[in-house]
Amino acid sequence: MNLEDLRDDIAIRQKKGIPFIVASIILWSFIIVVVNLNLPIYYMNLLIFCCSCPLVPIAWGIGKILHIDIFDKSNPLGQVGFIFTLNQLIYLLIVMWVFNAVPGKMLMVYAMVFGGHLFPYSWLYKSISYKIFAIIVPLLALYIGSTFSPVVLAGTMLFVEIIFVVALLGEMKKLKHNAN
Repeated sequence: MNLEDLRDDIAIRQKKGIPFIVASIILWSFIIVVVNLNLPIYYMNLLIFCCSCPLVPIAWGIGKILHIDIFDKSNPLGQVGFIFTLNQLIYLLIVMWVFNAVPGKMLMVYAMVFGGHLFPYSWLYKSISYKIFAIIVPLLALYIGSTFSPVVLAGTMLFVEIIFVVALLGEMKKLKHNAN
């Protein structure tokens, strides 16, 4: 298989990463609960970090429901997707710094990192949705996070993630139609 065939294959096999985006909807729902608890900022931010921990197990469970093996090694580009994910872990160091330096803006920076890490997947999955949301999410998070409360930011992120899943489902429908 050539590179383009491998990209098509991984987009179909992984359904353009939909299990992870659906899992992020669940995580942003958890974050909405946390920001509504009226906790001191330190504890709120710590719990926000904790909300991220179950991402892979939740995505794995969603993948099982959708018959997607998120750990499928049959396509070598799966390793590339894993490397793309690792860049977010590096950027989380910035979020950790904000945790101490500007705790009131940690959720905003967290949302910006989340959105920005999506960009490489636009190449991997040949996805305009990833490209658009990788740009919109950080800009929107910057504006909403600078202007409104963490509750509004978390709610906006939840809403944006739902729209993102719908966009990806549309891409998958088009991809299946083109394959037939």
